[in-house]
Amino acid sequence: MFTEHHRRPMAVAVLGLASVLALTSCSSGQQAAGSGGGDVAKVDGRISLTYLQKQGDQEYFVGEAAGAKAKADELGIDLKVVNLGTDANKTISEAQSAISQKSNGLIVVVPDPAVGPQVAQIAKDAKVALLTSDDQICTTGPDPSSCAADALVPRIGFSGAQMGGEVGKRAAAEFKKAGWNPAETRTLSAWKQDVTVCTDRVKASKEAFAANSGAKVQNIDVPTDNSPTGAQDKIAATITANPGVKHWVVWGCNDENVQGGVTALENAGFKADDVIGVGLGAYLACKNWSSGKPSGMKAALFINGKDVGALAVQTMYDKLKNGKAFPKEAFAPTTMVDASTWKSAGVTCG
Repeated sequence: MFTEHHRRPMAVAVLGLASVLALTSCSSGQQAAGSGGGDVAKVDGRISLTYLQKQGDQEYFVGEAAGAKAKADELGIDLKVVNLGTDANKTISEAQSAISQKSNGLIVVVPDPAVGPQVAQIAKDAKVALLTSDDQICTTGPDPSSCAADALVPRIGFSGAQMGGEVGKRAAAEFKKAGWNPAETRTLSAWKQDVTVCTDRVKASKEAFAANSGAKVQNIDVPTDNSPTGAQDKIAATITANPGVKHWVVWGCNDENVQGGVTALENAGFKADDVIGVGLGAYLACKNWSSGKPSGMKAALFINGKDVGALAVQTMYDKLKNGKAFPKEAFAPTTMVDASTWKSAGVTCG
């Protein structure tokens, strides 16, 4: 998620984080049945949690797991982290397994939002607290984008609109600095189009670029699987289909999409000066910069998975130990970085 989707061993400073989080609560103060919590009892003894993550070997989620484990250790929580890979069916079986093992709460990053209603029902039937991190799920249908607000499961993560907006603004600034002819330029938006948070990010990037670039540049949408190789293959085909384009501006749901695009353009013979890639995550972008060679990856929005993992565990603890209602969403902060600033910002390449 980034999804997708991300690589930063920055220390988790929860007290500092708490002061900068923007928390948005349900206007009614009530939660939908099955969306995290009305029937969940407080836990008097030691809390047991299970964190189910898609793509658990991806750097962002590795960091998220590390942040969750550090916070769990601090709070005296038993935490099990499970890598779901990209197997939606495994989400169901592992959720059922966690409940049979007496987990008090589930934190889930689903490989496919279509399993959302089933996961929510499993948690509701067992009276187990449910949170999502990163990606949204709906209790009443497979598509969070068409879900009623009160049926969305409470989520810990980042603001898609804010992140996408920052990416679009930076892309516009780089475009203006490059001085390219708009008619010879295309913007390329790459993302897994059934992931709601990805669509939110890309939509905001498009809008921010249009508002800040001072030019009308044609956009091409490219559906991907949110992986570097998947994005590279799809974008390579797009480049071939548009032989007259001299300059490309690339953004997407995560660093994987932008890295795939930058690599595809490089393989197609485009020089770094003819490519503006603005990543989202910085965990792959930093590898371009650490080489010291010119790169089409001009900047990236740094998002720290450790912060999300830690906040998700803290939010669960507050609910189960103190009866504090889940916020509708809790957002962690982000920072734009580039080749000259990524190290000082705390990005560490794996």
